Amino acid sequence: MSQETFLTATDDSYRTTMELKRVVVTGLGAITPIGNSVPEYWDGLVKGASGAGPVTHFDASLFRTQFACEVKGLDIVGFFGTKDARKYDAYEHFALMTAEEAFQDSGIDLTKEDLWRCGAIWASGVGGLSSLEPEIAAYYKGDGTPRFSPFLVPKMIGNMPAGYISIRYGLRGPSFSTVAACAASNMSILAAFDQIRMGDADIIFAGGSEATICPSGIGSFSAMRALSNRNDDPEHASRPFSLSRDGFVMGEGGGCLILEELEHAKARGAKIYAEIIGGAHTDDAYHMTAPHPEGLGAAMVMKKAIEKAGIRPEDVDYINAHGTSTKLGDIAEVKAIETVFGEHTYSMNISSTKSMTGHLLGGAGAIEAIACIKAINTGIIPPTINHSQDDVDPELDSRINFTFNKAQRREVTVALSNGFGFGGQNATLVLRKY
Repeated sequence: MSQETFLTATDDSYRTTMELKRVVVTGLGAITPIGNSVPEYWDGLVKGASGAGPVTHFDASLFRTQFACEVKGLDIVGFFGTKDARKYDAYEHFALMTAEEAFQDSGIDLTKEDLWRCGAIWASGVGGLSSLEPEIAAYYKGDGTPRFSPFLVPKMIGNMPAGYISIRYGLRGPSFSTVAACAASNMSILAAFDQIRMGDADIIFAGGSEATICPSGIGSFSAMRALSNRNDDPEHASRPFSLSRDGFVMGEGGGCLILEELEHAKARGAKIYAEIIGGAHTDDAYHMTAPHPEGLGAAMVMKKAIEKAGIRPEDVDYINAHGTSTKLGDIAEVKAIETVFGEHTYSMNISSTKSMTGHLLGGAGAIEAIACIKAINTGIIPPTINHSQDDVDPELDSRINFTFNKAQRREVTVALSNGFGFGGQNATLVLRKY
């Protein structure tokens, strides 16, 4: 048989015999501005805690925006050791530490696994900006002699968390990164979902992390007028769906989900948090930063995700909205939701947890997927904080339940997590109670 004939025959056989696998979540890890573990993070969400405060990572006194949602009290040296901690960028610290929490949570014994069928797929919108920035500054302030750190490239490039996680746990299966601005984590989770359901892997560490609270991060987003400048009241600055919203609040941190093929998880007696049943990607094809004003890409990505999940719009109980607290973005997303769900829009709970964590950019989707899973597991919808009755946006239908200010109880069988990024890139994830 010729090589061409062999490849054609193999491909045809694969298409006709392939059976899509079911994918579940068996481990969770999170580092956020309101908690450095999943239990702490969830407790903060339920309580409606704000992670915002004055920037402490650098002197921001001359910046238009002087606050952010920083991670607090994280024992990096305790985890890595003094020497090794310096080898990684902060976004890599978050990746490795959340991966370890998720790994321990999952109870996986890797000595019993085929490591060629275990992998890591990680997201970041920006990568190691906080490591690149001082190296460039030092060069231009110096005498012109190049003195760059040999660790700068692995601290800077966006694929390294997936590589480092694979190295730490000996994972030899699929390993790569997804870069799609604020939709990146949803895309990493969906990429892992596809690898497992197509039969190419049994276990994948999936998630995302970001660490852009540095001068160029805050300065550049502020120059775009994307950030809130409510410097006198940072805790209340992130206010999605409220009339006085004036931009998002930069956050940092990360989240990790361990995705596993269902039968594999059952065979080892794993606890199963939820099932991933679908998702989709679209692009607005409209503007470099602004969403389509009618939310066309956002509507289509939710519609396609629901169809691919094999459910009806009225099956959805909760949407963790992208909800960044920007003037245009919140309106476009709500229009998209109303387009897809019609009258059911007014029966669901919708909330934006970015009101508490700030916006983790490429890491946002990971921690928001965890929020959806915890809502499914507990029957508690985390709130959208910082809303007042005299701050109602007349462009938003008052019948919509944005879960303002206080967590609400309801049974959640199906939840959607939305992620929309600069460049018009959209990704929606569909999770269901198992």
